[in-house]
Amino acid sequence: MSNTDSHTIAVIGAGITGITTAYNLARRGHRVTVFDRHPYAAMETSFANGGQLSASNAEVWNSWGTVLKGMKWMLSPGAPLLVNPKPSWHKLSWMGEFIAAIPRYEENTITTARLAIEARQHLRRMAEDEGIDFDCEDRGILHFYETKHDFEAAERVSELLARGGLERRAVTPEEIRSIEPTLRGTYYGGFYTPSDFTGDIHKFTNGLARACARYGVTIRYATEVMSAAAGSDKVTIVSRSTDPALDGSVHPDATETFDKVVVCGGVMSRQLSQGFGDRVNVYPVKGYSITVSLPEVADQEAAPWMSLLDDRTKIVTSRLGPTRFRVAGTAEFNGYNRDIRADRIAPLVAWCRAHFPGMSTRQSVPWAGLRPMMPDMLPRVAPGRNPLVFYNTGHGHLGWTLSAATADAVGALVDARANA
Repeated sequence: MSNTDSHTIAVIGAGITGITTAYNLARRGHRVTVFDRHPYAAMETSFANGGQLSASNAEVWNSWGTVLKGMKWMLSPGAPLLVNPKPSWHKLSWMGEFIAAIPRYEENTITTARLAIEARQHLRRMAEDEGIDFDCEDRGILHFYETKHDFEAAERVSELLARGGLERRAVTPEEIRSIEPTLRGTYYGGFYTPSDFTGDIHKFTNGLARACARYGVTIRYATEVMSAAAGSDKVTIVSRSTDPALDGSVHPDATETFDKVVVCGGVMSRQLSQGFGDRVNVYPVKGYSITVSLPEVADQEAAPWMSLLDDRTKIVTSRLGPTRFRVAGTAEFNGYNRDIRADRIAPLVAWCRAHFPGMSTRQSVPWAGLRPMMPDMLPRVAPGRNPLVFYNTGHGHLGWTLSAATADAVGALVDARANA
C-alpha cells in the first residue's frame, strides 16, 4: 500500500478480535491505535475460553429445540443453558430476532463453517510469521454421544458442515477409546474432526499484540473510550486513563481524531454503535470455565490430550501444555453480570471427576466471561451508516475460531472504502 492510501485508524477493543484486526490493518499499511480499558490484552472474553479452534462447532443455535430447552432449564441452576426470567427490552428484542433467524439455521451454519475453515489459514500464518507460542495442540476435536438419538442429530449437523467444506468422520465406541484412552463412560458413537485444533487464546492474543507493536501499532492499554463520534471526514475519540491516580483524583479526558474507526468492543459494541447512530444488537451470553492445574505426573497422565466436546452437557475441553487442562461450557442469559457462580462451576468440576477420575481437580481456577452474541449467531462484519465507521464484533462462542478471518474481511472493507 502506498503512503497516500494509509489512514489513521482507531480500533476499540484489545481482545482476540481487536488485536487480529489491528494486526491486519497494520500489515495493510495503516497507522493503527488500539484502545482498551484493561492494562493488558485479552482480559475479558479472550482470557480463559474453551481453547477450541473448532469448525466442527459451527452449528448455530437458532432452533426451536434450543428455545424449548431454555424454557425447560430456566429453573435448573446447573443446566447447560440458563435464562434469567427477569425481562428487559434488550433481552426480549434479542430473543425475538433469535427466533426470527430460525428459518436461516442451515444457511447460517454452512456460512459459519466456511468462515471457520478460512480462519484457520490466517491464524496459522500469523502464528508462524510472528513466532507465537500459544500451546497449540494439533490433534483434532472429538465429539461424543451417549445415545443413538443424539448421535443421529449430530449426523444431520455433519451433513451441513460437509456442505460448508468440513470433513469430519463418524467413530465407533471402540475408536473413541482409541482416540482418547483416558475418557471414561459408555458411548453410542462420536464424530472426529482431525483438522480442528486448540490453543491458549490469551497467550496468542498477547503474542500478536507484541507483533502489532513491532509493526508500529500504538496500543492504549488502561484507556477507556468515554465517547466516540463520526463526522464527515474525521472520527473523534474521547478517552480516559483507568490507571488509579495516587492522589485519588480522576484522570482528565483526552480527545483524538482519526480517519476511521473499527469497533471490536465485544459486549460493549451495542453501546458503542449507538454513539455512531447504528444498531448492533449484541447480547452478553455468559460462559464459564475452569483451568485445572496438573502438577503431578499421575494427573498429567490421567488428563486427556485430545480436545473433546460433550454435546449433551455442552462442555468442551482443551489441553494447554503438559500442566494445564481447560474445561468450559454453559450459556447464561443474565445481562452484563460477570459474577462467578458456584452452582455454575460445580457441574464443570463434577464432569471432570466423572469422566477423568484419575485426574485431581484440587487445583482449579474458575472464570466467567461474556460472549458477544448476535441473534443470528453470525459476527457483524460491516460498515456503519457513516462511511468512516466499521464493525468486527458479535462472534459469540466462536470468537477464537473466526476472528482471524473476520479481521481480514474488515481490513478489506476498510481498504475498499479507502479506495472508493
